[in-house]
Amino acid sequence: MELGGLSAMAPQGTGRLHHVELWVEDLEQSARTLGWMFEQLGYVPGDAWPTGRSWRGAGEYLVVEAGPDVEPGTHARKRPGLNHLAFHAGVREDVERLARAAQQQGWRLMFADRHPFAGGPEHFAAYLEDAAGFEIELVAGE
Repeated sequence: MELGGLSAMAPQGTGRLHHVELWVEDLEQSARTLGWMFEQLGYVPGDAWPTGRSWRGAGEYLVVEAGPDVEPGTHARKRPGLNHLAFHAGVREDVERLARAAQQQGWRLMFADRHPFAGGPEHFAAYLEDAAGFEIELVAGE
């Protein structure tokens, strides 16, 4: 049986993310804000090179890169392309603690008037945006 082009007996791990690469205009600024957030969520610093940095997770890795092909400007999350990254961030208290700490690290709490239920009455989350326009959603589990 075929499911979307993959055999029903596809190898374990097929379809999981391998890595996410975010192109940024200001590497140092984004490495500070995004890197800080990634590390709070359990990612560990990986490789570093003149135009980029990486953080390793549980099989996948995240890259922030500012090379010569990156066009100037902030991230436009409302344009076609990546809107945001959403992460499991623990229980409600963990999400709240991390959201407060993030604001001390240059992140802005989005939808503050509806926080922490901006995603609906059953969805406890913090929506944060850094100065470059990247949004991170921190989702609370049960």
